[in-house]
Amino acid sequence: MANKTITAPKGFVAAGLYCGVKKSGKPDLALLYCPTGAKAAAVFTTNAIVAASVTVCKVHVQSNPIYAAVINSGNANACTGAKGLAGAKVMCTKVAKELQIEADHVLIASTGIIGKHLPLTKINSGISKAVKLLSDSQAAGTNFAKAIMTTDTKTKQAMRTVDIYGQTVTIAATAKGAGMIGPNMATTISMITTDVAISKPLLGKALKNAIGISLNRLTVDGHQSTNDTAMILASGLAENKTLKKQDSGYRRFVRALNDLCNDLARQMALDAEGATRMFTVEIKGAAKKEDALKAARAVADYDLVKCAIHGADPNWGRIICAIGSCGVKLNPDKLICKIGDIFVFRNGKPTDFDPRAASAIIAKKEHTITIDLGVGKYRDFCYGCDLSRDYITINADYHT
Repeated sequence: MANKTITAPKGFVAAGLYCGVKKSGKPDLALLYCPTGAKAAAVFTTNAIVAASVTVCKVHVQSNPIYAAVINSGNANACTGAKGLAGAKVMCTKVAKELQIEADHVLIASTGIIGKHLPLTKINSGISKAVKLLSDSQAAGTNFAKAIMTTDTKTKQAMRTVDIYGQTVTIAATAKGAGMIGPNMATTISMITTDVAISKPLLGKALKNAIGISLNRLTVDGHQSTNDTAMILASGLAENKTLKKQDSGYRRFVRALNDLCNDLARQMALDAEGATRMFTVEIKGAAKKEDALKAARAVADYDLVKCAIHGADPNWGRIICAIGSCGVKLNPDKLICKIGDIFVFRNGKPTDFDPRAASAIIAKKEHTITIDLGVGKYRDFCYGCDLSRDYITINADYHT
């Protein structure tokens, strides 16, 4: 079976283990290492309140090369003041000492409970153990993926290969995220590895674009975390002609990266807290590009729509209500709504559709809601999921 974890691209070894952050005893520390060094880029939450890991990582990602990335789960290290910032730096310093590199060449991310200080003695001990477990095996990559999870019920992993100037380039990724998903710059914690040879500026451009049209089109509950971080490391060991401009080779890489990130987004939607199904909201006929995205997110975020989808109820009135109240330009007399391929609202009026057929579409694992605003040529989309009783249960019990 082909390795589809973050150790699949050339030049990366990983580890994941339990070090004592989580009371559950589940894996909570992940380490990635690129011995030859990698170009790196990252995007972060736009929340005004950010975790210590985000503050540190924003500085470190400017270094070149990057050799390692360390992630802990179970503790967000957010709203923890100077002590929290010092703790994030201690983690990077410990990794650097173990691997005999400089601390500012180590990236970091944290996820979990807000407002708690890191158990640094346990984490430092875990880092020492993780270094000894580093491997390029599929098992090591999967252990990394398990160690970054919080309320996720399964790992999210994806891998793609693409031919660039006669060389096979591999891109792989893992992500965690099941709640507090509704960001503007990055989604949850995502780690992407690739062996493509590429300039640092182009790598950053490719990542920002890929996250923007995939993970950033996902909303679970309309709330972004203090810790959202997406990182990409490129080892360059595929030995393709280095991508330095936006030519055909770069475009091929971008398409593969976009596809991989889109795969992750769909996996996250289907594993969202309490979710039983996901849906795509496609907006057409918008007056502005911004209106198309705003309308799509309004429908995907609307609790009454999400509840109706959980019950497989073709309640188009809730969809129309969400569209009408979100502040975008529309023509009520030309407004159209479809559930799957069934028109439920057309030219400002309800249609005579079969509710059982529409309900059957909604009851599927995935379906699409299409809305035409009737005022322009712009379009966009957003991924959403249903809202179930389990979402409330999970979040009511999360801290306690």
